Amino acid sequence: MSGLALGNILVLDLTRALAGPYCTMMLADLGAEVIKVEIPKRGDDTRQWGPPFTGGESAYFLSANRGKKSLTLNLKTEQGREIVRQLAKRADVLVENFYTGTMDEWGLGYGSLRALNPRLIYCAITGYGQTGPYRRRPGYDFIVQAQGGIMSVTGPEEGPPTKVGVSIVDVTAGMFATMAILAALYERETSNEGQFVDIALLDTEVAWLANVGGNYLASGRRPARYGNGHPNIVPYGPFPTQDGWIAIAAGNDRQWQDLCALAGWDDLAAAPCYATNPLRVENRRALIAILEERFRQRTTAEWEQALLQVNLPCGPINAIDQVFADPQVLARDMLVELSHTTAGNIRVAGSPLKLSRTPVRLNQAPPTLGQHTAAVLADLGYSQEEIDRLRDQGIV
Repeated sequence: MSGLALGNILVLDLTRALAGPYCTMMLADLGAEVIKVEIPKRGDDTRQWGPPFTGGESAYFLSANRGKKSLTLNLKTEQGREIVRQLAKRADVLVENFYTGTMDEWGLGYGSLRALNPRLIYCAITGYGQTGPYRRRPGYDFIVQAQGGIMSVTGPEEGPPTKVGVSIVDVTAGMFATMAILAALYERETSNEGQFVDIALLDTEVAWLANVGGNYLASGRRPARYGNGHPNIVPYGPFPTQDGWIAIAAGNDRQWQDLCALAGWDDLAAAPCYATNPLRVENRRALIAILEERFRQRTTAEWEQALLQVNLPCGPINAIDQVFADPQVLARDMLVELSHTTAGNIRVAGSPLKLSRTPVRLNQAPPTLGQHTAAVLADLGYSQEEIDRLRDQGIV
């Protein structure tokens, strides 16, 4: 389709839950035609994950499936699998997140489908990947957050290990999968061949441990939990104000001095024990206790206005309702209204991908279960009589 970055790309989506659907939603936003294969009568598990529901659809499902077509297929039947093969012959990309080995058992693995379509880019998203001793384990975001280390460094210093409030491993695995698929599509322009993309939730988390993982690898010391603080920068975190909370990040010594100057904290600015960031990190407990008391002397809005005058990174700690009312969020089209078949007008988060010449497409609501089954099958050459027969047999 003209004007869309992936307007000529067909994606066959055999995923459910969050990591896979998030990946294929990003591809749909970029203009790809995405055909989502779902279990007849039941669909993606997330269709039942609620409340809340709107118009019979779960908010969870709506959050990760816009821009797609829904085709119901029983993959446990040979006729259902044959329809997948027909679609795979035409597809540019296939994404699946079944247990490792399941697609091979069904005759739908990369080797089988590559024989039908050598240009197919086949992406498998699993908990632990296609190799290694854990490859057959089921993988869930919460379990991988535990195994991958993020819970050990999240939460209060003296409290229990804590998961991130969003399914962050699923979301980032979906993002990494999208990145790898786009790279494979680019490479295919030269080689004219597809390839297999192996994305694991555990790999994903280990990769984005970033500086925390790097601190351990450099020092050999197990990282600690710092609550909302930063292991390497002070002050960097939330502070209570007269009427709420504000987050600040004084990332260098100049910003620290600017903070002290605007607040009139001459004593802190002159204190040798807080003169440099390494010293502030070393003396974090005493300094943060002082700052918590002093930040309570003004409102959040007063602090934000004052801090921004010296260009010091800061912001109020918003609840979710405040986020979706924020003028910057609205100005960036990060709240989108779509017309849904059963739910009427629904609101979903927008896309962070801003392309000047081929902007994302955000005009198609998430599908109802099986909404496009007849149309997809007709495009493959099935007659209405054949489609009705497949429905009667429980294949679609």
